[in-house]
Amino acid sequence: MINRIRDIRKQKGMTLAELAEKCVPPTTAQTIGRLETGMRNLSIKWMDRIGAALEVDPELLVRSDESEQPMVVAALRTHGPEALTKQREALVPTELAGDGALLVLAVEESVGEFRPDDMIWLRQISPEDAPKAINRDVLIPRPGGRFYFGRLIDRQGDFIGVLPPGSGQKQQVVEGPPWIAVAEMLVRKL
Repeated sequence: MINRIRDIRKQKGMTLAELAEKCVPPTTAQTIGRLETGMRNLSIKWMDRIGAALEVDPELLVRSDESEQPMVVAALRTHGPEALTKQREALVPTELAGDGALLVLAVEESVGEFRPDDMIWLRQISPEDAPKAINRDVLIPRPGGRFYFGRLIDRQGDFIGVLPPGSGQKQQVVEGPPWIAVAEMLVRKL
């Protein structure tokens, strides 16, 4: 089993000391560091304390070596989606069980109906299945590690037409993408 405390703590923007202080009862940053690195055994009691402090289900703190985790692959900004300098594991909502790889698009600036801190969960499909995704939001890879994001409005042969979510933007056309990811869930903090 792989310990994910450090990844989740960093995603939540917390330091070791902040997490240690938020535990009930409070502990030390050194203890949290040892739990993260595996130098100290992560018991169920520790999982419950740390899960509560991070406000996540304790089961999310560990995962099997064999399970493939969905990755945050891009960030949506006003000028379009950008590849991240370093991909990161995403916290999986339990409602998204199913076939196909899961990907996440993190919204960092308001674009169309999307707000900062929104997480758009997408399921990867083959380009042949594009007709099933017409009028749905999709993420499509482009050469050079870039992406298009928007409403899939057309498919003709190998050409896929996408309308970006911002107002006044022109349709983007992609030829022969290796995959398409269809938006399945919007996770928004309340």
